[in-house]
Amino acid sequence: MTDFTQRVFSGVQPSGDLTLGNYLGAIKNWVSLQDAYETIFCVVDLHAITTWQEPDVLRNATREVAAGMIASGIDPKKSVIFNQSQVSAHAELAWIFNCVARMGWLNRMTQFKEKAGKNKERASVGLYVYPDLMAADILTYHATHVPVGADQKQHLELTRDIAQKFNSDYGVDFFPEVEPLIFGPATRVMSLRDGNIKMSKSDPSENSRINLTDDCDLISKKIQKARTDSEPLPGTFSELGDRAEAKNLINIFAALSERDAEAVCLEYEGKGFAEFKRDLADLSVSVLGPITKEMAHLMNDKTYLDSILSEGAKNADNLASPILKQVQEIVGFLRP
Repeated sequence: MTDFTQRVFSGVQPSGDLTLGNYLGAIKNWVSLQDAYETIFCVVDLHAITTWQEPDVLRNATREVAAGMIASGIDPKKSVIFNQSQVSAHAELAWIFNCVARMGWLNRMTQFKEKAGKNKERASVGLYVYPDLMAADILTYHATHVPVGADQKQHLELTRDIAQKFNSDYGVDFFPEVEPLIFGPATRVMSLRDGNIKMSKSDPSENSRINLTDDCDLISKKIQKARTDSEPLPGTFSELGDRAEAKNLINIFAALSERDAEAVCLEYEGKGFAEFKRDLADLSVSVLGPITKEMAHLMNDKTYLDSILSEGAKNADNLASPILKQVQEIVGFLRP
């Protein structure tokens, strides 16, 4: 078995404001990976256009995601940071994977069904095959590990299936078997208005989410307005039962304070949400406030941001190009 470099790949779509869900579910965890792995973090703008994007809005959102990464602690000197469309290997390998993946595999992808809804015949082909592009994102760098939330596990399994089929079809040991990295509390942050649905940029209610561009007053107000119930908090997390909103806020508190959800429950046992939400608002402001401030500073220096993305793209291409050339050779593409 080939001994692959321990390498992490992950990405975020520039399809709107970064939220607390993006931070706790992904970016915060990426920071801790920088010293343990070779890390590649990507603004996946090719994925973003599977649904319509206004060009100027897309450009601005791409910079904003990069700013959010850097402001949260992703160090361009330790990690490769770039936007996907600058490295053509992603799209080139995705086409090869379109020819490796099977229709039946893609038909089982639940996210396409959720995003396309009842109008799947009108959905873009890109939305249907984007799991193949996701596999290409990962495997064009021979990434060995991918941080994933619960909603991305199926796509990572598809990546593994594609890698195994490619290796089997061509009789090679070329692509690694990618392993998931799953983190602790709040890996799946739910809406502040409905604890049964994921916090999303597309939710029409601004109060359903905290954006990393929200100022401190707005962050505090959104926490105070978060839906709860009239019951006091129990001493253990398991006692919350089906209280979805309470579970969500406890998990957010635990993740922001880097504590266990059980410890948070024990601290607030018997107390109502008024006191808890005041403390959660203060905690949220203390953690997110500096990130928001630094993001604003970075967005005012677009030349610097663009230079980071440009340099990152060069470094990413240096890693991807040799791997893509080997794939082309394995497949049988003539390169006179």
